[in-house]
Amino acid sequence: MYKNEPIFLQPVLQERIWGGEKLNTQFGYEIPSKQTGEAWVISAHPNGPSIIRNGELAGKTLADAWKENGSLFNKSADNDEEYPLLVKILDAADDLSVQVHPDDQFAREVEGVPYGKTECWYVVSAEEGAELVLGHHAKSQEELADMVEQGEWDKLLRRVKVKAGDFVYVPSGTIHAIGKGIVILETQQSSDITYRVYDYDRTDSAGNKRELHLERSIQVTTVPHQDAEVEQAEKVIGGLTEKKLVEEQYFTVYHWQLNGEAARELTADFLQVSVLDGSAELTVGGKVYPLEKGTHFVLPHGMTKYSVKGQAEFIVSHV
Repeated sequence: MYKNEPIFLQPVLQERIWGGEKLNTQFGYEIPSKQTGEAWVISAHPNGPSIIRNGELAGKTLADAWKENGSLFNKSADNDEEYPLLVKILDAADDLSVQVHPDDQFAREVEGVPYGKTECWYVVSAEEGAELVLGHHAKSQEELADMVEQGEWDKLLRRVKVKAGDFVYVPSGTIHAIGKGIVILETQQSSDITYRVYDYDRTDSAGNKRELHLERSIQVTTVPHQDAEVEQAEKVIGGLTEKKLVEEQYFTVYHWQLNGEAARELTADFLQVSVLDGSAELTVGGKVYPLEKGTHFVLPHGMTKYSVKGQAEFIVSHV
């Protein structure tokens, strides 16, 4: 039965005005154009559901599996919620728009969708001097509205330099933007709601500026901004160094560095796994699965014991 088999997924590639070619050059994905910004690598979202590559469910989407085979995720029969998480890799060849996301309550009441968007970023690579926007300097909602209306972006926005290996937690209500020259792996709630605050007055190929959502942005932004504090912890299991990056309401995310072999036990409802670098072998029930950079899969509920062997780097998450 599928419970003893990992669920391997095909990334969904998305073109973006700010995208580039690193999803091809760094991860080997076949990209649709030289402006490919996102690979939705573990997704059950209707705007880009991942296709299952192996086993009994091959050809179905992760959303199908969640709906029709809920026991794979320890989902009770009366749970009618959507799949909770979404994992992406983003290539920012140019600055992303400055944006903010609503919380669950606002998303449900105003947008009629199940989830708001709290997210987090693991910086896969960053060019020298790369920076992102994280938060703002307004002291009140009135000051925020005034600075937005006056276009005082240099005064309003808080910029932070980043390098490969950095981790950033971005709760809903946080004004943010990934900067040019950064590739990140993003773990987030399964939501595609973005309120755009500022887009550098860019135009698309037809000469049109992208829509801004200033009123709702101001409504949902947390004022004043406070950096989220996350408690991180590290432990070594055999040849695996596991660093817990964040454990919050919606997800727990880990960084795994594998140098050798490690036996593990699945205690979460299910586990999302992305191979960032290197190569390894996953062994479950005596069956060996090769893992390489750019591979993404879910370990389903009921897979109690498994082991990994090789030299590789992973980002792993669960609800």
